[in-house]
Amino acid sequence: MHDIAKDKGCTAAQLALAWVLARDEGVVPIPGTRSLTRLEENVRAVDVTLSEDELRRLDEILPPGAALGTRYPEAGMASLNR
Repeated sequence: MHDIAKDKGCTAAQLALAWVLARDEGVVPIPGTRSLTRLEENVRAVDVTLSEDELRRLDEILPPGAALGTRYPEAGMASLNR
């Protein structure tokens, strides 16, 4: 993924946001950030255009379901919804 981002002249975060934006008009990513610099970086993801080949490559790298799992480790999950 970093190689594709480098080839596109963007950050990996921008590439990830552009990939999500290209998937479906009904999907809106909500990235977190702690600084204005990162917010501005995230916004520039709308300027990243991905070809069909790049989208296919990204889909192969991160197939549906690849990011499944709990948000926190087991001990952290136990403290939720008390």
